[in-house]
Amino acid sequence: MRAVLLTGHGGYDKLELRDDVPVPVPGPDDVLIRVGASAVNNTDINTRIGWYSKAVAEATDAGAATGIDGAGDDGWSGAAFTFPRIQGADACGDIVAVGAGVDPARIGERVLVEPAFRGDGKFDISYFGSEVDGAFANYASVPSVHAHRIESVLSGAELASFPCAYATAENILTRIGLAAGEHVLITGASGGVGSAAVQLAKRHGAEVVAMASADKADAVRALGAAQVIPRDADLVALFGQEHFDTAVDIVGGAQFGAILNVLKRGGRYGVSGAISGPIVDLDLRTLYLKDLRLLGCTVLEPEVFPNLISYIERGEIKPLVAGTFDLKDIVAAQEAFLTKRHVGKIILLN
Repeated sequence: MRAVLLTGHGGYDKLELRDDVPVPVPGPDDVLIRVGASAVNNTDINTRIGWYSKAVAEATDAGAATGIDGAGDDGWSGAAFTFPRIQGADACGDIVAVGAGVDPARIGERVLVEPAFRGDGKFDISYFGSEVDGAFANYASVPSVHAHRIESVLSGAELASFPCAYATAENILTRIGLAAGEHVLITGASGGVGSAAVQLAKRHGAEVVAMASADKADAVRALGAAQVIPRDADLVALFGQEHFDTAVDIVGGAQFGAILNVLKRGGRYGVSGAISGPIVDLDLRTLYLKDLRLLGCTVLEPEVFPNLISYIERGEIKPLVAGTFDLKDIVAAQEAFLTKRHVGKIILLN
């Protein structure tokens, strides 16, 4: 089968397109999916350049073309990353074969893959395209329980825009307990996770203030943001010390302290990204005197992906496809992704 292999940490030269990769054989509880479409995510870039290494303090665009000097082999989980690896956390496709323990009636189902494969404990997780081979290939083998049947008129490319970004966003909203009528601040609102968070927060009945560049403000507003402000806005000057009930942060970097300042007492801050830099300044007085809760959000809560499937099937959220590329053009797709000129997702057609 055709697949893109990541052969090591570094530049685009570490992405190797091959036509002779064996088709995976599904295990007893697995299904084999013919992947129709996948998508580019920050985690693909981060892993390739070695950004998850604790030796790295730069923003995620540092070394995007060449890799980051001094990056270690420790991956996001702390364990060394294993090469070669087929990346790709997003997958829409059709089940073409099943393992011995799976009902053969599943063959032919159109599915979306839940990208976090649960083990025995809550934090015993293998990520599709990270610890196990993912969707940048013609075929992928995944646990049957994580291949969710989807009934939708949307195209494969449109459906492939949902799994990673929307599940990440919905997971943050679930963790912070976003309620109808609350005020939420969302950073990085034009990117995959950020734009998903705007839609989903609006669906939850929240009042959304989104941070995005001026040229993307209209697009973000159309997703449900009541107000769109610049990424470098003076938050305290605009909103005062206590305005927001919650914050969804994908960006990190220099705005971290200001975000905490504009949260109400008892406010909740959820984070699942640090594209502007992982090292931030935290005034512990702000944290404890305002009784804030800071929540890291990586492992999906069990209800998140089934809920997401239901939102899609009922048409309550819409896909945002910024562009499509053939799998063989993965370097061009990553280059387009890294310009950050788009709103939504860059899709790969397998």
